[in-house]
Amino acid sequence: MSRDASNREQFRPHGHESEHFLLTTVVGSYPKPKWLNRSKELAEDDESKFDDEDLEEAYDDAARVITHEHENAGLDTVVDGEMRREEMVEYFAHRIPGYEFNGPVKVWGHNYFDKPSVASEVEYDEPWLVDEFEFTSNVAEKPVKVPITGPYTLARWSFNEAYDTEADLAYDLADLVNEEVEKLVEAGARYVQIDEPALATTPDDHAIVGECLERIVDGIPEEVRIGLHVCYGDYSRIYPEINDYPIDEFDVELCNGGYEQIDVFTDPEFEPDLALGVVDVHTAEVESVEEIKENILEGLKVVPPEKLTVSPDCGVKLLPREVAYQKMENMVTAAREVEAELDAGEIDLDVPTPQAD
Repeated sequence: MSRDASNREQFRPHGHESEHFLLTTVVGSYPKPKWLNRSKELAEDDESKFDDEDLEEAYDDAARVITHEHENAGLDTVVDGEMRREEMVEYFAHRIPGYEFNGPVKVWGHNYFDKPSVASEVEYDEPWLVDEFEFTSNVAEKPVKVPITGPYTLARWSFNEAYDTEADLAYDLADLVNEEVEKLVEAGARYVQIDEPALATTPDDHAIVGECLERIVDGIPEEVRIGLHVCYGDYSRIYPEINDYPIDEFDVELCNGGYEQIDVFTDPEFEPDLALGVVDVHTAEVESVEEIKENILEGLKVVPPEKLTVSPDCGVKLLPREVAYQKMENMVTAAREVEAELDAGEIDLDVPTPQAD
C-alpha cells in the first residue's frame, strides 16, 4: 500500500545525461570532523573561553562542510551528516516533553547509553529539526533528505514509566512525528526518512510499526517522499507485510550480508521503491566501482530501475572520513555507469543476474 512513489522524479538532477535514473542518497550519519569533537570538549571545559555560541558556529561549519562533501561526491540528495546529533534516540528525547534522563545504562562490554525514561505523557513542544533542515537547505544546491528516528525505536529504546503498553507510547510518539513532518514540509522538505532499527530486533512487532507509519503520513502530501530504513535483520519476518506500509521507499541493509536475503523480496512482488545498500559500512575497505555495479544489479532482481535507490547499507559515521567519502564517490560513479549501460541496452533486465558470492 505504497504512496505515490512517482514523487521520486523530482530528485532527478537538471541536465541528467541518462534516460534512466538511479536515485543516489545516504542513510544519514557521517564521520564528524575531528575539530568538531574538540570544539565540544572545549565548550564543556569551564576554564575555556570557548562558549555555547562558539560551539553553535562549529556545528554550522561542520554541517556546511559535510553537506558540500556529499555534493562533491555527486549524490542526488544530501544530508548534513547529522553533525548536531550524537545518538539517535537521545537527541530526540531531549526535545520531547515527557522524557527525562537518569544517567547512563550499560548496554554491552564497556559501552554505555544515556537511555531516557518516559515519565509522563509525551507532548510536542518546539520543532525538532526545522532549524537544522533550513540551515542545510540554505547551504545545499541539491535536495536535502531529513532522517528522523522512528516512534517505535524511540519507544522501544526507552524506559516506559508512563504508558500501559509500549505500543501506546509508540502511537503517541507517531502523532508527534506527524506534527514534526508537517512542520518540515511547511519549511520545504520533500524527502523524509523514518529510521526504525529496533524493528530488526523485534520483527514480530511489524504491525505496530505499520500503525505508527499510518499516523506519521496522515495529512502529508503525496509529493513528499517517505522512506523507511530498517537495519540488518531477518527481513523474511517482516515481508511481505511491509508492502502494506504507507511508504514510498524501503531501505535495506543487504551488502554486509552478501545479498543472501535478496530473494526474500521477489515473491510476492515488491511494492514500494527499493533503497538498496550497495557499500558495506562495517568495513574500511573501499569497494571498487565494478564491485558496486554488481551490487546494484542485485537490486534490479527486485525492482525495475525506475524504482531503485542506491545508498550505503546504513549510516557511515564509524568509518574514517576519507573512506566514507571514497565509498560514496565510487557508489555514485557506479550508479551513473549502470544508468548508461541501461540506456545502451547492455543490461538485460529479463535475464536474472547471478547471485553474489
